[in-house]
Amino acid sequence: MDDAFRNYAERELSAAALAGTARRERALSSPQGGEVTVGSRRLLNLCANDYLGLAAHPALILAARQGLERWGFGLASVRFICGTQELHRELEARLSAFLGTEDTILYSSCFDANGGVFEALLGAEDAVISDAHNHASIIDGIRLCKARRLRYAHRDADDLARCLREAGDARFRLVVSDGVFSMSGALADLPALCELCERHRALLMVDDSHAVGVLGAHGRGTAEHCRVEGRVDLFTGTLGKALGGASGGYASGRRELIALLRQRSRPYLFSNSLAPCIASAALVAIALAEAGAQLRIELADKARYLRAGLTEVGFSVLPSEHPIVPVMLGDAALAARFAEALLEQGVYVVGFGYPVVERGQARIRCQVSANHTLTDLARAVAAFAAVGRVLGWTPGSSNPPAPPAG
Repeated sequence: MDDAFRNYAERELSAAALAGTARRERALSSPQGGEVTVGSRRLLNLCANDYLGLAAHPALILAARQGLERWGFGLASVRFICGTQELHRELEARLSAFLGTEDTILYSSCFDANGGVFEALLGAEDAVISDAHNHASIIDGIRLCKARRLRYAHRDADDLARCLREAGDARFRLVVSDGVFSMSGALADLPALCELCERHRALLMVDDSHAVGVLGAHGRGTAEHCRVEGRVDLFTGTLGKALGGASGGYASGRRELIALLRQRSRPYLFSNSLAPCIASAALVAIALAEAGAQLRIELADKARYLRAGLTEVGFSVLPSEHPIVPVMLGDAALAARFAEALLEQGVYVVGFGYPVVERGQARIRCQVSANHTLTDLARAVAAFAAVGRVLGWTPGSSNPPAPPAG
């Protein structure tokens, strides 16, 4: 390696360490769950995307084992050569039926799905219009295409209307938004997006990774929750959050769009097929999510309880209907110290600062799982209050609410 680059890398890493913002990876010595083991310590886990608590569900483990035995470990091929099994087509059809769409295409991850959509569908004559807070995978995917790029202010329908007018000379216009924004838990205003796209004859794409399984009476995501089913042209999503927490993603929507992606989408054409054991388990996860209405009601109640508890002891918590519960701390170094101190209290969370969120908007993102009890969440509130006192935070009250009986 050239010495100049080595010195540059060392300076950058040292600066992150000194600022207290360097990222660390902790190795779990247990399966994913509401509690996890790190080393020899059992910790309350408030930072996983395992919203329905399916990551270690016995039915999924059994289905994965059966899929492994029936279909093998992997395909060692891409889909259009010899990497398509009947199982993959079954999962695509099941996702379409679950989401209420015309067709679905599987990817290795939702990051790959978002990376493969824009270049395949849009050319230099077109325009893509993106919410300012969209996920990194959407931003990176847009960079790969030649379409004109516009960005509208976060969840601002008036600014989106401006962008649509500005791009009025484009051949095609595609509006893209997260369904649930991962760092805030805020929901996109899908009725407004649908109305604007229909009025301006634009396509609408929604990344529903944090919503499917969690929102809607049947767990179908933001479109069901917002009662706009059938009005979104394309969804992307993941099997790696509420639907089992493993890996794999998809694009699902209008038949013609999916057909184009099968012919043109580079991450689909040039990546190995989804592992059969994951596809097998995903079929069971979808069935459990679809039948999980009571689970979603209880999950929403638990998220409200945690929000209320953290607010009562003085923390600023962003409002949402989602089990993402962001505790706003402002300073990135403070968020990192807070997370480390919470670990000592037996609560596993992660602090997020720039560039994951905007400067001055650092936070700890708590994520509630169906596996958590109200007693777990009361323990978390008490830990936040205790750490706040140690670090000089000045919450309004030091007594979290007691969990209700039962």
